[in-house]
Amino acid sequence: MQFESLKIFCDVVRHRSFSLAATANAVSQSAASQVVLQLEKRLGVQLIDRSTRPFRVTRPGQLFYEGCRDLVEQYLEIEANVRSAEAEIASSVQVAAIYSVGLGDMSQLVDRFTRLHPNVRVHVEYLHPDRVCERVLEGTADFGLVSFPRRSRELESVSWRDEEMVLTCARGHRLAGQRSVRVSQLDGEKFVGFDRGLEIRREIDRFLRDNNVGVDVVLEFDNIENIKKAIEISAGVALLPLPTLGRELQSGTLVAVPLTGRRLVRPLGIIHRKNHKLTASASRLVDLLRGESSENGNSSGGRRGRANSVPRVRGNGMHGRRNGVLRGPKR
Repeated sequence: MQFESLKIFCDVVRHRSFSLAATANAVSQSAASQVVLQLEKRLGVQLIDRSTRPFRVTRPGQLFYEGCRDLVEQYLEIEANVRSAEAEIASSVQVAAIYSVGLGDMSQLVDRFTRLHPNVRVHVEYLHPDRVCERVLEGTADFGLVSFPRRSRELESVSWRDEEMVLTCARGHRLAGQRSVRVSQLDGEKFVGFDRGLEIRREIDRFLRDNNVGVDVVLEFDNIENIKKAIEISAGVALLPLPTLGRELQSGTLVAVPLTGRRLVRPLGIIHRKNHKLTASASRLVDLLRGESSENGNSSGGRRGRANSVPRVRGNGMHGRRNGVLRGPKR
């Protein structure tokens, strides 16, 4: 069984695509498909169910992938070390991230990582939070970036950064001109919320409830971009992470007003499978992410610092912050 065949199979599963795997290995899509067929014939089991679109990796296929993935990474590392003590592993890092991590932030970090490690390809896929966890658990993502991370029997999580949550409203809203707002001032406001199934929605609800505040939830979305668009047309207000508002604050389409008295923050974390060592390249990227956060004054535990890449706003935008804790609507 040739190493190249194992690598092609791993790339097919990782990319969930025969064409992308073929491109990554400089072969035709037909050749990549034949490689998988030959592996199935050799093993006597079906590795990939092609009857569905997109295709589905079978249970034997998943087991085979997890074993071969480690072998491929180990072989590449050994080969690189043999060729040169200074050689870097020619590999790829797969990252699954929630939609709102910040395309701009991640793009800059990936560019920086690529300059430091030109032989490593980084692929970031933006997904629903549940899908991020699934990708990490099934091994098709090296690690995931999520909000309000939770440890489990299968997943380990480490702190990445904290993001200040602010009142977000249209420029014409009655609260837009204030330097700060008390949570109680949101009572009765039309509110654009996250879907009920999301952890961030539960945290916001708890925060408002703990402050005896009830809001009128008029719209619900599973991502921040749609929430911002709804606010722009004056559908309501929302509590959103400040770093996600950079473009809108700069263009003046939205206003961010800090909360006074009690703070609400959104913690972001890095999750990966327990008892599964990250590849050398993935570990380097995690180190860069956490180092970037520390450089911006955000600690990985204990006292929490200012979030990475927080927009600076003049005038009636953000005017500072107060200390406190958080939690969310009165029903």
